This record gives sequence, structure tokens and C-alpha cells, in this order.
Amino acid sequence: MSAVVPAAVRALFTDHETTALIALRRDLHANPELSWQEVRTQARLEEALRAFGIDDIQRIAGTGLVARIPGTSPEAPVIALRGDIDALPIQEATNLPYASRTAGVMHACGHDVHAAWAVGAAALLHRTPARGEVRIVFQPAEEVGQGAARVLESGALEGVSAIFGGHVDRRFDVGQVVAQAGPLAASTDTFAITLTGTGAHGARPHESADPVVGLAAVVSALQTIVSRRLDPAQPGVVTVGMVQAGTAANIIPESAVLGGTVRATTSAARDLMVGDVERLTLSVAAAYRLEAIVEWGERTPPVINSADGAAWAASAAARVLGEQAIVPFGVTNMGGEDFAFYLEQMPGCFLRVGAREPGGARIAAHSPRFQAAEEALFVGAAVLAECARVASDS
Repeated sequence: MSAVVPAAVRALFTDHETTALIALRRDLHANPELSWQEVRTQARLEEALRAFGIDDIQRIAGTGLVARIPGTSPEAPVIALRGDIDALPIQEATNLPYASRTAGVMHACGHDVHAAWAVGAAALLHRTPARGEVRIVFQPAEEVGQGAARVLESGALEGVSAIFGGHVDRRFDVGQVVAQAGPLAASTDTFAITLTGTGAHGARPHESADPVVGLAAVVSALQTIVSRRLDPAQPGVVTVGMVQAGTAANIIPESAVLGGTVRATTSAARDLMVGDVERLTLSVAAAYRLEAIVEWGERTPPVINSADGAAWAASAAARVLGEQAIVPFGVTNMGGEDFAFYLEQMPGCFLRVGAREPGGARIAAHSPRFQAAEEALFVGAAVLAECARVASDS
């Protein structure tokens, strides 16, 4: 049976706040900006915060913001709430009246909702403060795994005792929330491998050191890491998603390139797989008389919710929605999320917030047809605001 958002959730917001938050979300959705380009988004969010009477706002990490909401007790812990704000290079196909106006760019992962619910949480906390100060972080560049590190470098989270964030998820109904301890998302390690040999005529392969054949062998070898090296009880992924070689059918090229990603939910599994990508690549390349270079790009650790953070978040969600709203994740999520960098520094919890309307389809994130039910905005705002109150009371 579909979860229903209790009337008590909407009752937390005034008519003015409800109208303003919906307008904000739709405006952000219609005007998406890619990672590190969120200039209009930054200005629009700052405008929305000030309209709710929140003036202690600082621009950070290039295109990010942090808003400070005073608490009722200077001695209470400082809590942070994070909303990510960047979009994806996808052409939207939702046919929404507020669909993207920017060709080839879309909020296909719900960051328009995340940004709007962070403003909503700020409004609730401004009106009914937590015991401790709350810092609302609007983080750029999550989609490229770089924004969280820049926020930490900015010093915006100095003195913070715990952090909370969330992600819309159409696998769950609006009104359902996942708040559980342990791994919630995987580490991400993106690799690019260049194999260099000796080119030759396709009719005389014996005169070459063929990087194309070597590439095929490397791809096959990498698939043995999970099947033969990783403990079967440990989730792991090694995917090669890109191969490039050659300019003509009868030419053996000088070089070939492949790229892929490694995903794990524990540090031990991550270290094993990353190490084996390098070891196998160099060994196979040598067997084919090739030189190999392995380069690593985007890298984020796994998202591991702390026991305390998950307990605070579950308590907050139960206060807002009732105990029945707390549901298990029920899947192993090998997607990545740079919120992990925060959880390496402090306790906290990254939640999944149901975003499927009753009877709606389970549309995958990063799809050109992805959209989050608008009611998820109010659930996310209310639950995150309550997370701050519960954690600052602890």
C-alpha cells in the first residue's frame, strides 16, 4: 500500500512557505546548471533564504552557500544539513510544464528538490530553532564527486558535530524514509588505462605489438577481480564502460584506451579491487609487449552512516511521519555519493526519501524521464529539520 504524507507534514508550512518552496523547486528544475557552473542557482537560493528572513549567508566552494541558523543554546552541538544543487548533461524528456529550458542539461537526479528542501528546512528551523546552531550547506558539484571536498576545505563545517542529508528515491513512496546505519552507497574510483604498442598494417600483425588485442585481454582480466579475488559476501563492481582504438579496419594502431569504474562498500574491498586493477593491467600489458599507464580520476569513499547518526535520523523521521514510515533500504546500492567525505569527518546519516507518487512508476535516476513527486520536498525539509533538532538535543 502506498505511503501517504500525513496532513501534519504540510501543516508545518505556512501557505506562503508552501507556495514559495514549490515555485523555487520548479524554477531550479527549469534552469539547471552543471557542476561548478551553478551561478544562477547560487543566487536564486540566496534570494530564497533571505525571503524567509535568513541573512547569515556565506558563499563558499565557488558556487555553494552556507546559511547559519542560530540555536537556542550556545553550548549545544552544531549540526549541518546538506543539499546538493548541480544538474546532469542529459536532455530532458519529462514533458513537465517546468521542464529544463537549457538544451542538454537536466535535474535528472533530484538535486532541484534537494536544494529546495534544504531551504525549507532552513525556514522551519528559523521559525522553530534547534538547541544548537544549524548550518545549511548548499553543495555544488556532487555529480562529479568534487563538491564535498571543497566545502570541507572552505572551513564551513568547522565545529560541526553531525551532518545529515538525503536523496529522493522513486523506489519508495512519498512518506517513506530510509534511515539506517552502515553502508548506503559505494565508493567510486574512475580509471583510464592507456596501452601503447607498435602499429602496423592489419595484414601483417606479426610486425606489431597490438594494443587492441591487449585491450581485449585487459578487459577480460579485470572481470576476474570480483569473480575470483573478492570475498563473495562483499559487494563489488568493476565495469569497463569505454574503449577507444584505431582509425581504420586495416590498421593496427599504436595505442588503445579504456575507461571504467570500481565500486565497493568497504575500504578493504575497495583497496583490493583498486590494487588489482593496476596489478592485472600491468601484468597483462607486459605479456602482450605493451606499455600501460593507469590513471585515476573521480574518487569518493563509501557512504557509511554512523550508528548514532542513523538513530537520530530514524527518530526524527518517526516524529514527523510516524514509525510506519521508516523502511529498510532492501538493496545494495553501488551508486556513489560524495556525502561520504563528510561522514569520514563526523557522525551523521544520509537518508533516502521516497519520491514516488501513489501509483507512479519506478523511474530510474539519471534518466531523461526522471522526476520526483513534489510532496517529497516537504517530507525532506521536515525530516531534515527534525534531524537537526534531535541531534542537537543528544
